[in-house]
Parts: sequence; structure tokens; C-alpha cells
Amino acid sequence: MLDTLKQLLAHQYEASLCALNLAVVRCPEAIWDQHVAKWKFCQAAFHAVVFTDLYLQPGDDVEALKSQPFHVTHKGVFRDYEEFEDRPQVLLYEKPFVLTYLQNVRDKAQETITRESAEVLAGPSGFHWRKCSRAELHVYNIRHIQHHAAQLSLRLRLDAIVDIPWVGHAWKDA
Repeated sequence: MLDTLKQLLAHQYEASLCALNLAVVRCPEAIWDQHVAKWKFCQAAFHAVVFTDLYLQPGDDVEALKSQPFHVTHKGVFRDYEEFEDRPQVLLYEKPFVLTYLQNVRDKAQETITRESAEVLAGPSGFHWRKCSRAELHVYNIRHIQHHAAQLSLRLRLDAIVDIPWVGHAWKDA
């Protein structure tokens, strides 16, 4: 049963992150810094990736996230981590960086799910603001990715007549 759950989570992380990746890849430069609801396209894409990264951690230690090798290497891009503050986002992100970060998080998702045990999945989420099990946190995280992938896909469809196909399982080319 544990292996089935872990396989399901790994596949759905990959599918949702593939859909987000497709939206980023297919976004025309003219739309990249345009508004999608309360954020610009690049900010919404980055938001989805950075929170996916955060929730893949064992707990709500933002300092631990900041000390990960990818974050240390790209400290200048992450700057002050405004996404974790209660204030409007103003920083913009370059598409190549968002794609690189997204690939890093895709790898992290697969590694994280592989390491999860039955005890960890049944235990608390590790985030004081998410009162649920670790297993439910993974489902929440996937839903969050899907929410933003759909939001960005709709914007692409309406503004640029760019279609993002449904990714139901995993699409390794995306």
C-alpha cells in the first residue's frame, strides 16, 4: 500500500509540475511580465515553484530552505524571499531561471517521495500553519501547483491563443 501511495504522489507531482513547466515554456515574452490576477505571470510561476520547494521540506524552517545548495548558488535571484512575507510581491524573475528552478524542484519532489516512510506520511505536516498529515500536505502541494498551472494556462489561452495540453500522469518531455 505504501509503495502504491508513493508512486501515485510521485506521478501526480510530476504531472502537475509538467503542466506548470509547459505554461512557462510556452509563455510568450510579451506576456511574461504581464498581470495574471494579483501577480505578474513570472511571479505566479515563481510562487508556485518556491512554495512547492518549501512544502517538500520536512518542516517549516525557511532558513533550512535558504541554505540548500540551489538556493545558495542562486542567492542573488532569491534576494529577500519576499514570497514568504506578508506584503505584495514586486520582484520579477527571468524565464530561464524559473525553468531551472522548476527542474530542480521536479527532481526534489521525486527524491522526497522516495524517502517518505509510512510513519512520516501519517505524522504531522511539519508546517504549523498546515494542520494535516504529511500525506495530505503532499496532496495540498500538488493541488497548489495545479491551481497556478491552470491560472497561467488560462491566461495564455486568453491573451496569446496558446494551448497547454492536459498532463494526466507524467510527461518527461515537458
